[in-house]
Amino acid sequence: MLALTPGRGPESGGTKVTIIGENLSAGSIVSVYFGNQTCELYRRSMSEIVCFAAPSLMGAGPVQVSLTVDRAKAPGSLTFEYIEDPTVQSIEPLWSIASGHTTLTVTGTNLDVVQEPRVRVKYAGHESVNVCKVLNTTTISCFAPSLKADYTAHQEAIKHVDEFGFVFNNVQALLTYNNTGFVYYPNPYLEPLSLSGVLEQKPGAPIILKGRNLVPSASGGARLNYTVLIGDTPCSLTVSDTQLLCEPPNLTGQHKVLVQVGGLHISPGEVHIRSDSLLTMPAILSIAAGGGLLLIIVVIVLLAYRRKSHENDLTLKRLQMQMDNLESRVALECKEAFAELQTDINELTSDLDRAGIPFLDYRTYAMRVLFPGIDDHPVLRELEVPGSGQANVEKALKQFAQLVNNKVFLLTFIRTLETQRSFSMRDRGYVASLIMTSLQGRLEYATDILKHLLSDLIERNLESKNHPKLLLRRTESVAEKMLTNWFAFLLHKFLKECAGEPLFMLFCAIKQQMEKGPIDSITGEARYSLSEDKLIRQQIEYKTLTLSCVNPDNENSPEIPVKVLNCDTITQVKEKILDAVYKNMPYSSRPRATDMDLEWRQGRTARVVLQDEDITTKIEGDWKRLNTLMHYQVSDRCVVALVPKQMSSFIIPSSASFPRSISRYGMDVPFRSTPTSPDSPHSRVPMLTPDLESGVKIWHLVKNHDHGDQKEGERGSKMVSEIYLTRLLATKGTLQKFVDDLFETLFSTVCRGTALPLAIKYMFDFLDEQADRHGIHDMDVRHTWKSNCLPLRFWVNVIKNPQFVFDIHKSSITDACLSVVAQTFMDSCSTSEHRLGKDSPSTKLLYAKDIPHYKSWVERYYADINRLPAISDQDMNAYLAEQARLHSSEFNVLSALHEIYAYVSKYSQEIIETLEQDEQAQKQKLAYKMEQIIFAMSSES
Repeated sequence: MLALTPGRGPESGGTKVTIIGENLSAGSIVSVYFGNQTCELYRRSMSEIVCFAAPSLMGAGPVQVSLTVDRAKAPGSLTFEYIEDPTVQSIEPLWSIASGHTTLTVTGTNLDVVQEPRVRVKYAGHESVNVCKVLNTTTISCFAPSLKADYTAHQEAIKHVDEFGFVFNNVQALLTYNNTGFVYYPNPYLEPLSLSGVLEQKPGAPIILKGRNLVPSASGGARLNYTVLIGDTPCSLTVSDTQLLCEPPNLTGQHKVLVQVGGLHISPGEVHIRSDSLLTMPAILSIAAGGGLLLIIVVIVLLAYRRKSHENDLTLKRLQMQMDNLESRVALECKEAFAELQTDINELTSDLDRAGIPFLDYRTYAMRVLFPGIDDHPVLRELEVPGSGQANVEKALKQFAQLVNNKVFLLTFIRTLETQRSFSMRDRGYVASLIMTSLQGRLEYATDILKHLLSDLIERNLESKNHPKLLLRRTESVAEKMLTNWFAFLLHKFLKECAGEPLFMLFCAIKQQMEKGPIDSITGEARYSLSEDKLIRQQIEYKTLTLSCVNPDNENSPEIPVKVLNCDTITQVKEKILDAVYKNMPYSSRPRATDMDLEWRQGRTARVVLQDEDITTKIEGDWKRLNTLMHYQVSDRCVVALVPKQMSSFIIPSSASFPRSISRYGMDVPFRSTPTSPDSPHSRVPMLTPDLESGVKIWHLVKNHDHGDQKEGERGSKMVSEIYLTRLLATKGTLQKFVDDLFETLFSTVCRGTALPLAIKYMFDFLDEQADRHGIHDMDVRHTWKSNCLPLRFWVNVIKNPQFVFDIHKSSITDACLSVVAQTFMDSCSTSEHRLGKDSPSTKLLYAKDIPHYKSWVERYYADINRLPAISDQDMNAYLAEQARLHSSEFNVLSALHEIYAYVSKYSQEIIETLEQDEQAQKQKLAYKMEQIIFAMSSES
């Protein structure tokens, strides 16, 4: 035996294998074995034996091929590989016409191991097949079989086949493919060109072929491919449901028309294209006269064009001047808006120095970064074990702590978890945060572990042939989340002393600017926005009002002026009042809007409680509109008060003169009028409307277009992007300085005299070291690693979530704007060119001119860091030890270890097996120690 072909086939067998050798026809009894399986003999000659491979009993994998002739084994060692059976995942399109032969694109796996793939259908008891062509391992192209059944009786009907599948060697599973509803549409029918069969045609005139069923009524974009030949020459086609419009080639004479589609060849007749007759003398004279007249007209047109061109130049200059004026007006508007915003921000932060910014304490900040969304985490509490086993569990966990502090064990533990299929992405992030929490007091050790894991990750990334730039892009490993947490621990001081202030100022600026215009309380859309998705695309009429708010802490002190909009809902007004009254107080210390009632006061005794929904709420059809200040006709300089809900009163004395708005809704409003004093417990609140059927939809400024009865096109006077892009541009211009200040701080190695945090320099040097070790000298790759390591893994998270750093409340519109800033921040760190076109997202267009400028900052920042002197391990360890000492008692280590132990318990068998196989772990008897801890913990549970 010298060779065999093909060298592989599907597990189900049926592969026709040819074995090439010498003197193969000798002997009488010949047996070919693939492993222990007999290959069914088909034919043999002197030079080759052909047989059909049997199904594999051992699944996928290589098997030895042996040949025996009359009990003698032929020399030669050949291998045949069984590949997993091919699978089919999708078929496009899922239809054909009755005559078949339309092209089907089939995608799946291992499709290239099939020798002669066929597609089959069965309809009305008749089966037909057609050929397929292998394109690559995941794609084959098949011609749909024709329907062999007697379909003349129902020619116009759509036919759903009984069976549809594939003949792939001996693969039985795909003979009937159940995941499809393959249908056959009726064949296209073309009417004769004319009664005589010959169509008279002028040169260049289109040929119209009429018929029916020319475009199947299939969903999706697939269409029939028609070819129309005039004689032997194809013509360009336009296809509709009832006709083919053919632009004929430049031919004369009589030619047969042939239409080819699928397996059909239809000839509706012949076409006779008459050649133009020679021109007569009168025709020549008339053409000459016409030519002369045309020449005179051309001269007149040229003179007129020259004059018009001069006028156009003047118009263009006028337009240019108008555009310049418009640009300067937008710039002036931005300047004025910025000056106004700066004044507001200065008012807001006049009492704030850096110490006054509502920074969260270290523990809360760390918890929000490490465990987002989990407020009351076990690591914040003392360990509590149900029953009487507290002391024993604590003892076992202290032994477990020694193991966690053993480098061999911890690395083995993490690597083992990451190889388990059921260990999800969420688990990876959670375990990384638990490990960092438990090692808060041993940051030198945690850093060493992190470096080992990152080194592993880089090696895996390069071995798997992934693009090196994808490293650290997504949180898919424990190492990546640990890196985020490591920066969170070590950059807290930098955030507090340096980066926190511009980030807080940006947050305040966005919040202030958004609240200057209407914000829809239901959809979160706003007039002022950086995000196109959160922009109100309608013209909303509104006025700014200044309300005088009674000081809730002292009713006799001066009233506080609060700017609101007449289109604000009552809850929005309450939020703005709370912002004004408690402007320098952390959000968590303030009262909540939901716990307060808004009273509109007239005189000493008349008070009306304003609410988002009450008996006066307007309902039109199945839409209910939230109440606004305009709805209640609250005017400028009105007096309002925020009072706790249970104390709120509603009094209208007989002498009170209220605007007619309360009674103008054409109903008897059941307000109680009592002559009691303002603080009387018997004063009434307005009666609320009873709950209506669940079909009622609530709206504020724009009706939410996600509802089925409100299609996208019906969304009022929706503006085109060119119009509202200027709004985004104006908002961006107003906030520009705050974005620039933040980026300049983050991309600077010196901030307010504070040196660059050691953690950044140390990690960047580590990445450069790894790149040198693996021979990566592409500066783009090194740049991307650094960008994915710090800006993406840490700063983007902080920019998008300032509530991780400050005690504040983030609204959905502020969140959308911060996401645009974060995206711009990441685009600035990217090395790839952002090519802009009309389809580019508005965020890219918005900052298109700024990003190259920001990119130069990033490049300078990375170069400056590179030039800084390297940090010795001794200095870094001293710094890490100091950081660990400062925060060593923030988290309960035993509680963190108890949470980590849950994963030990879940994967105990796998962890012990790995420890038993590792040479260093064997020397330290780590598997035995682990088993002892598991025994101690299990006996307590």
